[in-house]
Amino acid sequence: MNDTAPAADRQAFYDRLAPHNLAPLWESLHSLVSRTPASAAVPAHWDYDGVVRPYIMESGALITAKEAERRVLILENPGMPGQASITPSLYAGLQLILPGEVAPAHRHTQSALRFIVEGRGAYTAVDGERALMQPGDFVITPSWSWHDHGNETATPMVWLDGLDIPILKLFSASFAEPANADSQSVTRPPGDSPARYGQNMLPVDWRPSGPASPVFSYPYARSREALATMARNGAPDACHGYKLRYVNPATGGHAMPTIGAFLQLLPAGFATAPYRATDGTIFSVVEGEGETLVGDITIRWKPRDVFVIPSWHRHTHRAGSEAVLFSFSDRPVQEALALWREERAQG
Repeated sequence: MNDTAPAADRQAFYDRLAPHNLAPLWESLHSLVSRTPASAAVPAHWDYDGVVRPYIMESGALITAKEAERRVLILENPGMPGQASITPSLYAGLQLILPGEVAPAHRHTQSALRFIVEGRGAYTAVDGERALMQPGDFVITPSWSWHDHGNETATPMVWLDGLDIPILKLFSASFAEPANADSQSVTRPPGDSPARYGQNMLPVDWRPSGPASPVFSYPYARSREALATMARNGAPDACHGYKLRYVNPATGGHAMPTIGAFLQLLPAGFATAPYRATDGTIFSVVEGEGETLVGDITIRWKPRDVFVIPSWHRHTHRAGSEAVLFSFSDRPVQEALALWREERAQG
C-alpha cells in the first residue's frame, strides 16, 4: 500500500480490517489529536425564572423526592444530546426539595457540589453533620460520603448540582450504595466542621483521611465579604474582576479533587479582557445582570440563570450592574495531569 493507491483499494483494505477490530489511524489522527481543543459542548444558557423554574416546580407535583431519590432536572448541553452532561467531563442539574420532604441518604463514588439557588433553611447532611443552606452557599459531598437532604421549612428549596459523573464513567469507577434509613443519624452538631477546620487552625493531631475538604459548607455571607474586601483594597484582574477559589483548608488545594469551584465579583460597568482556558466552565449568577460574549454568541444573564462556556472558547464578561458569578469546572483534574492551559488577552 502506498500514497498512489486508488481510493477504492484503500477502502477495500479498510473493509477487510474491520472484522478483525482494526482501523487505520491515519484516517482519524487529525480528529483524535487535534491542534487545539475540540469540545463537543457548545455555549448554552438556561433562563431560570423565565423558563426553567416553572418546569422544576411542575416536577414537584409529578414525583416525590423519595420516589425519585433525587428530583433533578438535568442541564444537558445541546451539543451532546442524550449524554446527561453539561460539558464532556461534568454533569449539572437543578434539584428541588419541597417542604417536609427528605431526599434519602445514599453514597456514591461521584463527588458532588451544591450551590443554593432558591429557598432558605433546608439542610444537607454529610457524614452525620447537618448544614442549613441559604442562597449562594457552596456545599460539597465528597466521594463515598453518606449524604441526605431535607426541607423542614415552609418553602421550596432549589440548588444547582454539579457532579463528576462523566469522569467516573470514563474510568468505569462508579459505585453507589443506599442507606438503611431516609435520614442518617446526626452525630455532630451543626457548625462542627467549620469550627474544627475552617478557622485557620486544625486539631493538633488531625490528619486528612482523603483529598476532599473536611469543611463541607461554605456560607455565601463569608465568601461575599471576602470579595467585597478585595474590591475595596485593590484593582480588579483584567480577565476575572475579583475572583476567589474555594479551598480545602487542610491543603490549600481545591475543595474536591475533581471539581474546582470559584466565586467572582464584577464591578458595575466592568468588562473583562478576552480570556479562554481548557476547563469548560459552568456559571450560576448570584447577583446582578450582564452579558457574556462567547465568539459571536451573546448570553444575557440575570440572577439564578445558568450558562456554560466550553473548553478553549474565548469569552468576555460585561457587568451591567455589580455582579457575582459562581462557577465550577474540571480544572483540578487538568492541573493534576499538567494539562490545564489559559490564554489571557495581551495588552
